[in-house]
Amino acid sequence: MALTPEQLEELQRTIAARHAALLAEVHSDVARARDECYGEVAGPVTDSADRAAAYLITDVDQAEVTRDLLEVRELEAARARLADGSFGSCVDCEAEIAIERLRASPEAIRCLDCQRMHEKTYARPAEPRL
Repeated sequence: MALTPEQLEELQRTIAARHAALLAEVHSDVARARDECYGEVAGPVTDSADRAAAYLITDVDQAEVTRDLLEVRELEAARARLADGSFGSCVDCEAEIAIERLRASPEAIRCLDCQRMHEKTYARPAEPRL
């Protein structure tokens, strides 16, 4: 059963709200990072542990911004799919993606079964990174 106009409108509002919230968070994080350079985070660095902690804080902040920007791009792609009528169709099997999944993850491009298969097929061992 195809998504109803009401469901599409609900999902469009969800996408718009999440998009706006993420952009506000990114702008805030970038402004804070600009105002709070490494030297201010580190303070009077007295040893290598203090220096490492300061680098970790700045790296985590950068990783959060990167993650948020990735989600912004995914939401923008979801908006494009809404506009071209392909929203809610699995990119792998072309089946409809369940409304419950779209409500939880409106940027989803695969149905649950195909997403599971994709994750099994392309699973990578965990590797530390920031």
